[in-house]
Amino acid sequence: MIWIVVGYLSGSWLAALSVCRLAGVPDPRYCGSCNPGFSNVLRLYGPRLAVATLLLDALKGAPAVLAAKLLGLPVWLQGAVGLAVLLGHSYPLWHRFRGGKSVASAFGVLLILVPSVALLSAVCWMLLAWRLRMAAAASLVSALVAPLACVWLAPEYVVVVSGFSLLVLVRHGLNIRRLRRGEEPHLRG
Repeated sequence: MIWIVVGYLSGSWLAALSVCRLAGVPDPRYCGSCNPGFSNVLRLYGPRLAVATLLLDALKGAPAVLAAKLLGLPVWLQGAVGLAVLLGHSYPLWHRFRGGKSVASAFGVLLILVPSVALLSAVCWMLLAWRLRMAAAASLVSALVAPLACVWLAPEYVVVVSGFSLLVLVRHGLNIRRLRRGEEPHLRG
């Protein structure tokens, strides 16, 4: 299906690279945690560039996912388009499959498919990030909360959102190991 391809291609644009290049700062894939995402950009370059990265990563897959939803495609196919966005972000062809962890992109996809779950997950992320000062821990818990929230708010999307969450959890494997060892970097504070 064409929307799956469009989803992957839009997802594979790594906003952090463009934002950092335009700001004249080094590529975040070679600094800090070497992740081209919101948290690493925040730790390296501050909130202005991090927020730009977050917004662009969240919005980049919106056209493909919104098209799938507005066309009335079945939920599983809407989910396939959303998953393609996340896979594009995590494994972008043009960057030798070295991408981000898909948290912001997952938020953007959820915002289109199940806005109430997206907002609940975002509130959970913000509270945990503020309290724990660790983006990885906040991301992991929010990824676990999303499918549970779907059971209550959007049961028809539980399987789809569980797939998104599983990808986010897999992409955080290194963070999970660092959390266990007490070595996970903290957010600026």
